[in-house]
Amino acid sequence: MLFICSDPTAPAYVAAEDNIVEWGAEMEVRGVARHGDRLRPVEDATTVRVRGGEVVVSDGPFAETKEWIAGYDVIAWADLDEAIEVASKHPTARFGKIEIRPVWPLGL
Repeated sequence: MLFICSDPTAPAYVAAEDNIVEWGAEMEVRGVARHGDRLRPVEDATTVRVRGGEVVVSDGPFAETKEWIAGYDVIAWADLDEAIEVASKHPTARFGKIEIRPVWPLGL
């Protein structure tokens, strides 16, 4: 899975350089794209915890941070080198950052 993240230390977002449609089309043609989407801003987040048997609900993100997950893409990759190459082509890699994390099936 690719987590598409903001990065306050990166260069500013430039809409003209956002080629997400081209990136998505290339990943579809290559057969690596499975699913992806944007996420609503952190202001729209709700966090749920259970503490002492009680459900605790709070507004906002799960952590106090200037970075946040803006979206995700599920890809199929042969190896980490291919995942890095795919992530490096994502437009957000230029003005944010991409975290690659393998899915860990539950085995149910």
